[in-house]
Parts: sequence; structure tokens; C-alpha cells
Amino acid sequence: MLRVAVCVSGGGTNLQALIDAIDKGEVRNAEIVRVISNKAGVKALDRALSHGIQAVTVDRKAFPGDAEFFNALQTAIDDAEPDLVVLAGFLTVLPSGIVQKYKNRIINIHPSLIPSFCGKGYYGLKVHEAVLKRGVKVTGATVHFVDEGCDSGPILLQKAVEVKDGDTPQILQKRVMEEAEWVLLPMAVDMIANGVNI
Repeated sequence: MLRVAVCVSGGGTNLQALIDAIDKGEVRNAEIVRVISNKAGVKALDRALSHGIQAVTVDRKAFPGDAEFFNALQTAIDDAEPDLVVLAGFLTVLPSGIVQKYKNRIINIHPSLIPSFCGKGYYGLKVHEAVLKRGVKVTGATVHFVDEGCDSGPILLQKAVEVKDGDTPQILQKRVMEEAEWVLLPMAVDMIANGVNI
């Protein structure tokens, strides 16, 4: 059974998609053993607790500096003894120490077709605002392995989503989540849990 730790920063819709897929048997041989948030009081923590999943907060604001925060984050991850770390709307770039310790065992979901609209400053609604400003006709989501860069690790899965006339950033964000993110993330975890050649 693949032990999965999920890192979150907000509402946890991707976490919910993964929980639901495990419950339905669409993700096989995997269990979420801990959800870790870098912000207190977010809905993702409630989602975890309501499904009997251990929820831990490592609130960045509670630490005097980055070193102390990242040490506490690493401890929270290590204590879960995960085989896989999933960044599901986790708005923190991991330091090289954590990336190296879990090399090829950390994946992230990003709301665009990497290498477009990714990297520093591209997160949440900012991605969809940039997509609409540029006028592209197709966007989507990407699951990739995490390396020391920002959205630069090897791509595992991608799915395209149409950009429609009249889209606002919020409407486009919802469509990308529903049609791509919530499909790809469970699919990626299932692939890794069941040894699909990736």
C-alpha cells in the first residue's frame, strides 16, 4: 500500500478529488496517511478530518524564518513515513533538502500546460488571468515530479482544456479543475501506486 502525504494551502479540492477516487476504487493500493497545511484553519484540513485522515498544520507565520519553517515541514512529512508526497495546491516552493530526500517521490499539480504559464508567480487565479490575457485557445493542467526548480520537474501527465469566449479567470479555473486537475491527480497517484511504467 502506497503511503501518501498531501500538502495543501487552501480549500483542498484536489485533495477531495483524490479522497473520492480512493473511496471509489479508482486509485488502487494507496492511502492518504497525513494532510499537511502551511496555513491554519483552511478547508482542506476539515476535508481530511472528516475522512479520518490525520491533519497537521505547520503554519508559516508561526516561525521566525524560513529555516525553522522548513525544518518543521520536513519533520511533519518525515513523521508520516510517506512513499509519495503530493503537492495539491501547496503554495510553497520546497527547499532542496526536502526535494533531495524525496527525490522522484514528490508530485505537483499545476493548472496549465507546462511549460506555458508556470514558474515563479504563476499560481491560482494568476495562471488563468495570464492565459486569458495572452489569448490562447487551449489551456489545461499538468502533473509533474518536483525538482529544485519551480514547475520545472519531469512531466508525468497533461490534459488539455478549451478556453471559451466569455471566460473569466474564475470560470476558467473551475473548468480546468473539473476537466483536468481532478482527473489527472488521482490518475497519477494510481499509476505510481501500481507500478505503471512512468
